[in-house]
Amino acid sequence: MKLYHIRNLWGMLQTTKISEKVSCCGNKQRFSSSLLSGDIGRFIVENTEIVGEDSLTPEIKLRLLTAKCRFWHANPVLWPLPDPYWAIYWPGGQALARYLLNNPGVAKGKRVLDLGSGCGASAIAASLCGASHVVANDIDNVSAIATIINCELNGIGPVECLSDNMIGSQPKHYDLILLGDMFYDEALADGLHRWLDSCINAHGTTVLIGDPGRASFEEHDIKRLLQQIAEFELPKSVQMENYGLTCSTVWRYQPKLSTI
Repeated sequence: MKLYHIRNLWGMLQTTKISEKVSCCGNKQRFSSSLLSGDIGRFIVENTEIVGEDSLTPEIKLRLLTAKCRFWHANPVLWPLPDPYWAIYWPGGQALARYLLNNPGVAKGKRVLDLGSGCGASAIAASLCGASHVVANDIDNVSAIATIINCELNGIGPVECLSDNMIGSQPKHYDLILLGDMFYDEALADGLHRWLDSCINAHGTTVLIGDPGRASFEEHDIKRLLQQIAEFELPKSVQMENYGLTCSTVWRYQPKLSTI
């Protein structure tokens, strides 16, 4: 998969078949803060900017790629890592993190999974709200290292980070699953639909979805099984970065479940 200029990643989310990337990243790896002394951790620190104010969650600080970073303008072929989805604070994730911070009881004392965690913002929000255990899962190994860095930025111990593909796996006992900006590919959405049903059937898991209204999400059958629980107007800078989308919404997934 070719690296796109960071400002074109939104377009890539509309066209890239994420299942191609998932299929080659099924190995499980766990990360700890010791990796921060490695080359990737240093690379992230040296080539990102600490950002916070221009988002829905100014109280959370994140290391992201911005126009002040050298790779923002550099030839994409010079980027040495996989495509940096973790380096953008996507609007669905912003809405989820904002909702949790506004309603800390949703995550307090809960076992939480942030699926497709990216920069780890939703996992960090859950931890700040007093979740008993937080797992950040993303198939990109670099995302795990970025998440650990971002945890330290926010004064919390690193959450557990997993890079195996959890979609379709045997459901583990999570009280709350968070999905931000994950419904951008039909095949992925179908797989998520089935797997989320199995998680809810097995453990009564609460599932919250954040999305700014992408066409692939709005047109998917799962939409009829969702209850809107919050909507947030995006900051002007985020609107500009996301082609004029003005709001991001949090939904609760409420499927009609079969009896086990």
